[in-house]
Amino acid sequence: MAGSAKAGAERGPRERMVFSAAQLIRRHGVDATGMRDVAAHAGAPRGSLQHYFPGGKEQLVGEALRWAGRYAADRVARFLAAMERPTPSGLFDAMVGQWTDEYERAGFAAGCPVAAATVDCAESSEATRKAAADAFATWIRPVADALTGMGVPEARSEPLATLMISALEGAIVVARAERDVRALTTVARELGPLLDAAAPRV
Repeated sequence: MAGSAKAGAERGPRERMVFSAAQLIRRHGVDATGMRDVAAHAGAPRGSLQHYFPGGKEQLVGEALRWAGRYAADRVARFLAAMERPTPSGLFDAMVGQWTDEYERAGFAAGCPVAAATVDCAESSEATRKAAADAFATWIRPVADALTGMGVPEARSEPLATLMISALEGAIVVARAERDVRALTTVARELGPLLDAAAPRV
């Protein structure tokens, strides 16, 4: 799950702060992202944080993670709309390609904000853990629906969607560690035939 600077520029102050929190978390993690940092990144007065987020940092982080889940889900629809003949491997290639493009263009500084928050907070904050789980569920659902629409049996669609997202998230971590997109291109190449084999019409 990524996000663009343009996506944040067109929003009001509250939405900009949620967007900024997601961007900072994907670069630095939750623990190293302060409320002042978020306000500065969003170009918002510090006093507005308490106004918009009376629940403090935990509320802001939760909203940032849910935003990230919605962003990833929306990207699935965009990927499908751009395909003349959608296939499971084609969808996965597009999901992976978003990250290879970012890393080749901008470097490896940022990962998925939901994964970062899960690592930082899954044991220390139940609210953040649940927000992360909700974000992943928000992303998995449209991937599963897309697979069903391509002819994958419904009973396999959600497991395969979970596999796709899990493989992508793992490859993002390896790519950042290696400073190389090798892991991303590998999962796309190796999982593609398996995914297509699950769709008899492909």
